[in-house]
Amino acid sequence: MNRATLDPENRILYGDSLQAPPGYRFDAGVATTFSLDFETALAVPVSLALFAADNREEILQHPIALLEGAERISGRLAVFAEAGQIHAGLAQQSRLCSLLEKVIVEVQAPGEGSFHPKIWALRFKPLDQDGDDLLRVLVLSRNLTRDRSWDIAVRLDGRRTRQPKAHNRPLYALLSALPDLAVSPAPDEQRALTMELAEDMRFAEWALPDACEKFEFAVNGLGGRPWQPPECTRIGVVSPFCDDAALSMLAGKARRSAEVLISRSDQLACIAAETIDDFEYVAVMDEMAEREDGEEAVSSALEGLHAKIIVAEHNWDTGLTLGSGNATTPAFISGRNVEFFITFTGKTSKLGSIETILGESGFGRLTRAFIPGELAAADASERAAERVLLIARRALARGCLSIRCEADATWGPGNWRMSLVPPAGGIALADINRVRVWPITRGEGHARDAQASLEAGEALDLGVVPLADVTRFLAIEMKERATGQSILFSTGLPIEGLPAERDAAIMRSVINDRKTFLRYLRLLLTALGDPFAAALAVGGSGSGAGWAIAVADDEPLLEELVRALCAKDGRLNAVDRLMTRLTESNTEGADPIPEEFRILWQTFRAVLEESGNGE
Repeated sequence: MNRATLDPENRILYGDSLQAPPGYRFDAGVATTFSLDFETALAVPVSLALFAADNREEILQHPIALLEGAERISGRLAVFAEAGQIHAGLAQQSRLCSLLEKVIVEVQAPGEGSFHPKIWALRFKPLDQDGDDLLRVLVLSRNLTRDRSWDIAVRLDGRRTRQPKAHNRPLYALLSALPDLAVSPAPDEQRALTMELAEDMRFAEWALPDACEKFEFAVNGLGGRPWQPPECTRIGVVSPFCDDAALSMLAGKARRSAEVLISRSDQLACIAAETIDDFEYVAVMDEMAEREDGEEAVSSALEGLHAKIIVAEHNWDTGLTLGSGNATTPAFISGRNVEFFITFTGKTSKLGSIETILGESGFGRLTRAFIPGELAAADASERAAERVLLIARRALARGCLSIRCEADATWGPGNWRMSLVPPAGGIALADINRVRVWPITRGEGHARDAQASLEAGEALDLGVVPLADVTRFLAIEMKERATGQSILFSTGLPIEGLPAERDAAIMRSVINDRKTFLRYLRLLLTALGDPFAAALAVGGSGSGAGWAIAVADDEPLLEELVRALCAKDGRLNAVDRLMTRLTESNTEGADPIPEEFRILWQTFRAVLEESGNGE
């Protein structure tokens, strides 16, 4: 880390930060986020276990990569997100989204604020089984969504030592608290995984950037006095959301001057003039700079502000704080929000000053001066409607609803009836005049009006769906009475009667012909830790490989099977699971497994059984 740390030209791709370093493979991970969308969450396992791509859309074009990514991280990844903050759409979602049921855990802040931290705790194992595990922590300002705003990220790599490190206590405190914040009991597997990684992080020794002499983690919202920046000589603040109390507190930390405040126009419009005057220079993102080159925005351009930064100078040192917390009362004063920060400290001559970090040579090149009155403050009725919708969203997402699933042969075998079950006393939805609900795998065309059933505490029929469409994720649309303002979100509910063969049915819906089966088979036979070969197998790109043409379906597989058998690295066990699940799932439609391969596989299966399943 140096003076160019926050130079907009320095970019970190999300997928690259998640991918295992050369010679290692992904072993376990825990992530936290305020919000997420299904498409981004589906792409993450591919980046962790297979290959990185230049953008999310490349990954989403390859269902077999999404399927295998979900298979490889099963039981080894947990993502904790604010309950009710999963993005939803009107169109039906991919059936593969249901595989995220084993990954996503919805939680709530203990202080009735927002669960807002954005971190990743990752563990990678060496491919040759020799040497130490590699640990990684990412501290981010962004959520697990497709948002194109300017964000900031920190990546630290390290290894587990024999002694716990005092500076890791806040990181350990957050991770170890996660299972108990779940709105529904966290599955035992995810609880054990999270506690195991929390313990690893407690013992971790991290490699610091060159310009940093020390660092500290901090967590707010788990009890105790909220962390705030220490007193300093000068301070600069970047925060997309803000309020008067927090801005006054931050400005008051500087004995000499509060130099810079960078925020959003709609937020600054709500701040008192006296508070604005506490800062020497107040800026917003420059619309032209957001487009990077002054041209019309394109799909790859970054727009808007989401980064949170505090730069504090004290004598000859600079403290650079990054993380999830906005300059708001819940983040820094009341401590109602759960937030996570990292602060680096180094000599100003090396780490940088407020001018070099937030000025024209750094992040400031993306900004322009704020003009008071350029944007009107939000109408009071709009803010009131947002509050009504937030209360109703939390009421529906925080553990009071469930789904009941029952076999229904009315429309033929293999169909299941889904019902939404509210608590016996119903749910009060004050000032809400419409609630619609549908399974995300079916889309808006299958929406049911739900308000009467929810308020009366009566089960609501969600319709009959094929087995592969059974899901615990529902889309919920609500409308506020006074203004007509509406929200659309998704939440995952406890489900009773989920068929054990549902996941196999999803797999069969993706691997539905011989061509797809052979491509998937080649992906399974790809050597572990070879992202280029994995991208090639799915016909995609990875690690800068560019687009590739999938290998021909009739290319002999015997040599690849023999190599995997000799390696004894679990690849043939994955093939065996594939064969079993495709055979046991719904047999409607053409068999995707070539008969020639079934015969060949019997020989390898016999060898696996004789050698103890290849382990």
